[in-house]
Amino acid sequence: MEGGLGERFARALAEKDFDRVLTLLDPEIEFRGVTPRRFWEADDPQTLIGEVLRVWFKDADEIEALEKLETDAFADRERVGYRFRVRRPDGLFSIEQQLYISERDGRIVWMRSVCSGFRPVPE
Repeated sequence: MEGGLGERFARALAEKDFDRVLTLLDPEIEFRGVTPRRFWEADDPQTLIGEVLRVWFKDADEIEALEKLETDAFADRERVGYRFRVRRPDGLFSIEQQLYISERDGRIVWMRSVCSGFRPVPE
């Protein structure tokens, strides 16, 4: 059995199971994120999945491992940190993300994300 909402999100994303990710998102989700070169926003699940998550993790990207997963409660928020090992057409990479989430009725309604970007890993 999986843990809290943040852990379920990280595991679904690690499997690129976007249908399962969708079930975890509130229809009125407010997402804001930052990657090394861009700020991202989405105010509905379809935009978050189609214009953010599927852009970050393209079809050709194979997430080989969920290498680290940490969750914690912080006031009225949950903090989730995870690290993936990702094989892309141009090599092997590590990527780490930190999320802060709030839930409503068992779904993520508010999310802030900071991403390390894809960092090369020697093979």
